[in-house]
Amino acid sequence: MDPLEQLLGERACERLILDFVHRLDLGEPSSVAELFTEDGSWAWPAGERLVEGREALREYFGSRPADRLSRRLMSNVLVTVTSPDTATAISYFSTYRVDGRRGGLVPAEPPVQVGHYQDAFRRTDGRWLLESRVLHLAFAGPTPKVS
Repeated sequence: MDPLEQLLGERACERLILDFVHRLDLGEPSSVAELFTEDGSWAWPAGERLVEGREALREYFGSRPADRLSRRLMSNVLVTVTSPDTATAISYFSTYRVDGRRGGLVPAEPPVQVGHYQDAFRRTDGRWLLESRVLHLAFAGPTPKVS
């Protein structure tokens, strides 16, 4: 594979990883579905959840509570382009999250989740998209409610 093509694939997939968390935290959560292939999937084995297909993903991510405040920190992003149209990645995340926010600052607490994503990407019609994302938790706790 051409080194420039490989670099461009890596960068496009890194951008998807970051776009995913920005849309969840700062944008319209249901729009996360647009980052997946039509048959894309999101799985959380520890939570016994599997969401398959773009429409199901739109509904799933769009159902998050309207009063939820969250920030995800991404690090250790390692993308491996496996062919001109496929790639994989591992990336670490920490999630800070509360429900019930009505404005103002929320006192800082430890993250409610720390883990990693395991991703598969596919280039479709010249555009890199998530084919599958699996969430693996190393540390987790309940989402606090702000009163």
